[in-house]
Amino acid sequence: MSMTDSESYLIPEASPSYTTDLDEIDSLPDSAESDDIDDSEEEGEESDAEREWKESLQQLELLLTMVVVPYLGKYFGRKCAYWGWAKFMEWKYPVEVVITSEKTFKAAGAVEAAATL
Repeated sequence: MSMTDSESYLIPEASPSYTTDLDEIDSLPDSAESDDIDDSEEEGEESDAEREWKESLQQLELLLTMVVVPYLGKYFGRKCAYWGWAKFMEWKYPVEVVITSEKTFKAAGAVEAAATL
């Protein structure tokens, strides 16, 4: 049995067993009984806990976008700039850039980053 290109794209006709399967699916019960659903959920009202949860998520999002992300961006941006400037100075001039106190350098970077927030 050989098939040509045009025959391979034809949709087979629905068999009788296929149509009975669809009839069985259509005869299934619709959804859960209305006794299981609260009246407040039917009306679309949110509970107090859901409302408070959404407000908490909004506050966390604002905290992240307005405070934490800009602070971290400034801190790591300055750190990257200092590193890049030190590499440039070592390359361009015969200078060795040495940070004597790593702890003081990090603390100064954190203070500088927070100074203009």
